[in-house]
Amino acid sequence: MNSNSQIELEAAAFRQLISHLQKHTEVQNIDLMILADFCRNCLAKWYMAAAAERGIDMDYDQAREVIYGMPYSEWKDKFQTEATTEQLAAYARKQESKS
Repeated sequence: MNSNSQIELEAAAFRQLISHLQKHTEVQNIDLMILADFCRNCLAKWYMAAAAERGIDMDYDQAREVIYGMPYSEWKDKFQTEATTEQLAAYARKQESKS
């Protein structure tokens, strides 16, 4: 496979991941952090870093809008729930296991 084909496939898979996360708003970022050690905000930071590497001016809010499909404040108001005690404990265990 040539590099252009690889880039096209990676981009398509990334777009599908973003679409999937946008459709599944019931999946909270803390759940993603516990299970996969990344979340929508991580994706936004990686997206912003990729833009910066290519000389594209983009701030964190712009990157989060790409990932969330709307301004983060709107997503947070509509879909974000308070983390439960169990989620916070699981996240703390996850962080401890990394050290």
